[in-house]
Order: sequence, then structure tokens, then C-alpha cells
Amino acid sequence: MPRPRTSRSPHEPVPPGGRRRRGGFAGYHALRTLEKTLPADAAELVLVNPSDYLLYSPLLPDVSAGVVEPRHIAVSLRQQLRRTRVVLGSATAVDTATRTVSVRTTDDGGATDGELELHYDRLVLVPGSITRQFDIPGVAERAHGVKTLVEAQFLRDHLLRQLDRADALPAGPEHDAERRARLTVVAVGAGYTGTEIVAQLQYWLGTIAARWSRVDPADVRWVLIDLAESVLPELGPELGEKALGALRRRGIDVRLGVTVKEAREGETELTDGSTIPSRTLIWGAGVAASPLVATLDRPLQKGRLVVEADLSVPGADGVFAGGDAAAVPDLARRGDEGTPVTPPTAQHAQRQGTALGRNVAASLGFGRAKPYRHRDLGLVADLGGWDAIAKPLGIKLHGPLAKAVARGYHLYALPSMANRVRVGSDWLLAALLPAQSVEVTRIRPDQALVSTAQQSQAHLRR
Repeated sequence: MPRPRTSRSPHEPVPPGGRRRRGGFAGYHALRTLEKTLPADAAELVLVNPSDYLLYSPLLPDVSAGVVEPRHIAVSLRQQLRRTRVVLGSATAVDTATRTVSVRTTDDGGATDGELELHYDRLVLVPGSITRQFDIPGVAERAHGVKTLVEAQFLRDHLLRQLDRADALPAGPEHDAERRARLTVVAVGAGYTGTEIVAQLQYWLGTIAARWSRVDPADVRWVLIDLAESVLPELGPELGEKALGALRRRGIDVRLGVTVKEAREGETELTDGSTIPSRTLIWGAGVAASPLVATLDRPLQKGRLVVEADLSVPGADGVFAGGDAAAVPDLARRGDEGTPVTPPTAQHAQRQGTALGRNVAASLGFGRAKPYRHRDLGLVADLGGWDAIAKPLGIKLHGPLAKAVARGYHLYALPSMANRVRVGSDWLLAALLPAQSVEVTRIRPDQALVSTAQQSQAHLRR
């Protein structure tokens, strides 16, 4: 296990009784619970996070499609967590023997700005997940994910730029190949993320493509591929078939049982031997736990940190973990074959955060610890327009009713009333006004690659 660095910033004293936290959904809700449970003088609450906001990532497809403004799904940490000190930086290592966390801060350009060593009495590890990548030639250099605001905004503007450049090409067969490549999008991953982003972007581009002189909406081609044999397997075969039917009715070419063999400049080769000319490769093939948890030198289960039912880490005194990076026993689904672990969903992360806050407070003498138990409320998937799939409490829905359930759930899950109002207003305006088709950011392509955009945690760059 890497040892933490010994340097310490002179303005970063180590207070007695300090409590350190870091994370997204789970970290945010853990701190909310601690602020409500602990007396003001019981502990210092510190959050280490690369940004000063909680990103409500389930609405990133809405951001890419221009339906929701980016800042409206960014919840201000300093506004919501009034008793918590926010340290902008990335944890690089954890040493449970010395009870320290090494943190690397960065400047506006992403360069190293400084290093801190923070001591803790209780540590909650909730670093989340990153987009899963595979050792496929060309993917790291050309694939774009949709897990951060940078990626979501880049993808929207990138697609607009492809329409611009295809429209600017002179007429004639000698330019047909480039035009087809610029108007073809290949997306990998027919799970929750990949299906939603393709469906919403396809619907959005279909409403605006006619604004270009030499581009017809029918010219824009979408190819969604996955090694799995079904779309949205998280929602079951019946709803998966409904989603597949909706995608294909809208002209999306869905190919199952196949994936990328190599991504080259201007084309993507698949494992079935076919090659698709394309200037856009979207990567949504699942998630992997943040590698930060491996620095603890504690047992992992498929890359996720093994924890007890109360979310404590065995053999690491004072350390708790939850969210996507932890293998949390799913007591609500315990059966004859043992206890599975909870899936890496925002729903579980949010509720595990509340349990983390309660159990950490109990370890300090305030309240009683309880094992984490939550029966999944179901998943929702917004496919653009009136198409949606939902399974609330086991009830299978599709179409407009599922759309209402999906949006209602997102408004409920957003942890800030101000953000709820802004997102709700965005949806209303999108329904009443023509879709926008303007490029307002200038994010470089290399900044939005999966291999770079999600490397805000410094330990991933070692």
C-alpha cells in the first residue's frame, strides 16, 4: 500500500477530534445526516472533493440534449452543507495505520497545486466509480463518456460541430464518405447510461437537423452496440424489449452480442468484422469502482471494497465505506445462495449515505448503529420525447406514464429545492419552446475523453 506523503500545508492544521469525509451521493447524504445528528461541538466535518458541487449524474443525458442547463444539476456543497468544510482536491492514498489521508489539490488548469496530509478519527470512503474501460486499441484516444459535466457539454457541442462540418462539405460523391462519417454516431453500452444518452441525443438531433442546408434528419445515423443480448437488462426482459422496440422504431441501429474491436481515426471496427465510418464514439459500457479503495490494502470484491452490513470496513478501525466503490451486503435480497451486494446505483448510494451518517454518529456516541437494508424502488429510463421505461416498486410502465414517473423521481431525488425548481422550469421550457442548437462551450476533445475527463482523482494518474 502506498504510504502517504509527509508534507503538510502550513494553513492546514490537524484539529483534535476531526472527522474526514469525501464523495458524491453517499458522501453528501452522510454529511447531511451528520450535520443533523451531531451537536455542533462534537466534531469537525471535512469533505475532500474535486469540485464544489454534487453532480446529479442521472440527468447528464438531459444536459447533453440541451434540455437542462448544466449548473441546474450541480448542487452547491457550501450552500447545502453549512457545517462542513470543503477541501477541493483528490485523495491519493489512505494509511489506516497512521489514520491519514493524502490529498492532492489542483489549480484551474488541472496542474498540481499542493499536497495535504489530513488526519482523521473517522473516515468515510465514498469515491464513487469511473467509466469501465477495456484494453481495446484506440478507445482511450477516441472514446467519450457521459459521467461528468465536461463530457456531457462536450458531446452536445461536438455533435453540433459535426453537423456544421457535414453541411459545409461541397456537394459531390468524393465527399460522401466524410459526410457519412460525420453524421454517424457509434455508442457502446446498451445499459442504463448508454441507452438513455443515445435515445435522448437522437431525439434532440432529429428535431434540429433540418436547420442545416445540406443535412437531412434521416442522414444522421445512430448505432448502439453491446455484448449483452438485451437492452436495459437492469429493467428485465419485458421492458427491455419495449425499449428496444422504441429505439428501432426511431431508426436507431441496435446491435447486440457485439462490441468494439478497434477504434481508428474516422471509423470503428466491431468484433463481428464490420467497420462503421464514424467521427463520434460514445462509451457507456458500465462502471468500475474508483481505484482509491485499493490503496487501503483491504479485501476487494470485483474491485469494490468489502464492508460489513453496518458499512464499516473490516480490519480498518474507524473507516466506513459505501456507494459505488463498496461491496455492500444487500440484506433485502438475501436468499438461499447467500447475500448479494447492492448494485452501483444512485438510489443505493443516497440511502447508504444516510446510513453512513447514522452509523458514524453512533460510533461517536450519538444514536444507534443499524445494518444497511433497502429494497430497491426500481429504475427509470428517459428515452427522449414521450418514450420512457420505468419499473417503480415492480410495476412495469412505458410511454408517457413512465415519463411522468421518471421525471417525478428525479425531482424527488434532487437534494435541493432550488435545483428542483430550475430543472422543472427547464423541462417546461423545453416542452413549450423549440429545441436549442447553439454551441456555447469550447472544450477541447482531449479534455473530454474517458481517459482524461474522469481523472480528477489524482491517484488515477499514478
